[in-house]
Amino acid sequence: MKPVIKVKNLRKSFPVPIRQSFLKRIFTPKFEEVVAVNNISFSIEAGESVALLGPNGAGKTTTMKMLTGILYPTSGEIAVLGYEPTKRNTEMLRNIGFVMGNKSTLSMDLSPMQNYEINKVIYNVDTVNFYNTIRELSEILEVDGHLNKQTRKLSLGQRMKAEMINSILHRPKILFLDEPTIGLDISSQNNIRTFLRKVNKEVGTTIILTSHNMEDIEQVSDRVIIINQGQLVYDHSLEMLKRTFSTKKYIKVIFSGKINATEITKKFATFGAIVEKRHDAVVVEIDKMNQSNAISAIINMENVQDIDIEGIPLNKIIETIFKKKIDN
Repeated sequence: MKPVIKVKNLRKSFPVPIRQSFLKRIFTPKFEEVVAVNNISFSIEAGESVALLGPNGAGKTTTMKMLTGILYPTSGEIAVLGYEPTKRNTEMLRNIGFVMGNKSTLSMDLSPMQNYEINKVIYNVDTVNFYNTIRELSEILEVDGHLNKQTRKLSLGQRMKAEMINSILHRPKILFLDEPTIGLDISSQNNIRTFLRKVNKEVGTTIILTSHNMEDIEQVSDRVIIINQGQLVYDHSLEMLKRTFSTKKYIKVIFSGKINATEITKKFATFGAIVEKRHDAVVVEIDKMNQSNAISAIINMENVQDIDIEGIPLNKIIETIFKKKIDN
């Protein structure tokens, strides 16, 4: 199958002014090159749902902007649906959607429905499909009673849902999402995740997602690409990422009263590394093979009220990958 996105040796650098005196800045400015994306390559096939992850400043948003043609790469090659994004080919633009959690694509002075009507004309959307799509999506996202209100009068959650409808109205082949649930309440986040999974699985829309919310990643994406310090450090399925760390477990022990921190630290050091400690609870990371021995020892401790065992949270797994790259 031919990839819908192909990236080869992609690089993006920015000139950043070097700090100088006022007069030197005016008459003899000097700059240093800061590399945001450094020689990364990957491809994405039609129908995939991919999370593009990295810490702040890693280069993921810069990569997203190059994929959509907002930024020009310094070097390397990008093909989106067979087109070079910066050339803004009409056919490519008709088949992509882009939602940024902190920016609006809707005119604030118009209602969402008025915005949709404008896009209907721009994208030449069939009238029957247009109204059927709006009805279906507004019911899923629970905003059917708000589409005729002025956009600026909507809450953040309502506006983001309206943005989602706007981005998918013309049935794009690829949907780019940069922090789509940022600042939203739990109910709105869940509605948007359900919506995104639906358009990916049922419509076949390719999704490229960046997010700091681990729930977004787990519920929407099947594959994870991790960028750190401008370089690609991981590109595999989400399940593979989890399996790689499946040899570790978190054991949370809750005590009936206040614990002696020094004494507890000594006892738990024999099981593994303590990752969290509160006045009445401890979370320790252990090897899966030591789980039964650790639990037997914990049960015999005084004042143990409850024990909970779970896999390592996804955010901790990704933090570990980030740290390995930095240490190397």
